[in-house]
Amino acid sequence: MDWRTFAERMAGLSRDLLAQETVNGTLQRITDAAVELVEGCDAAGILLLRDKGIQSLAPTEQLVVDSDRLQGRLGEGPCFDAARTSTGERMFRIFDFTDEAVRWPAYVPEARELGLGSMMGILLYTEDEDLGALNFYSRRPGVFTEASETAGWLLASHAAVAFSSARTHAQLQQAIGTRHTIGEAMGILMGRHRVSEERAFEVLRRYSQDHNIKLRDVARLVCEKGGLP
Repeated sequence: MDWRTFAERMAGLSRDLLAQETVNGTLQRITDAAVELVEGCDAAGILLLRDKGIQSLAPTEQLVVDSDRLQGRLGEGPCFDAARTSTGERMFRIFDFTDEAVRWPAYVPEARELGLGSMMGILLYTEDEDLGALNFYSRRPGVFTEASETAGWLLASHAAVAFSSARTHAQLQQAIGTRHTIGEAMGILMGRHRVSEERAFEVLRRYSQDHNIKLRDVARLVCEKGGLP
């Protein structure tokens, strides 16, 4: 694919990403685009590191999930390192799985057994936050060139902004929904027990603390049952 065509398709992708209604939809469009736009890419996914382990998002194939789990179990690998930003590097690549075993000596041999030939991991980040790594996989060795890296960087830049925006929008929508549910629950308690707004909120808060249930879930219970048990 020539760069003019690539640029046109990236412009179309930007519009597609804005049109997605959910975070999952945004992420799936990103990984699908990785396979479509980056030459040599057979599969793609997004790897997040969490306190309790790793999380694979929007994998285009089971191969992605298997590789992520392998890296998480071993604690090493190019995508794992790209997501673990304490290393200071934002891009990792294994050019040929049949030729490289020094940097990730535990991961590479087992990854070959999964059928991997080469791969790249690029950090997804904005000015304010790091979001994980966008990962590109090929079953063939030596397919990811400098041109592939450039295309991957451009896609990752668009992806990071879209991912961050989609997540912020989802959090805002959740906050609005939670506030509405809590307000409705307070109104039910105020009407049923003839208490003040402050007292109704205190009842919800105390029930939440005593039963170790999130406040929004307590409010939802009140709305569904017409009161607290």
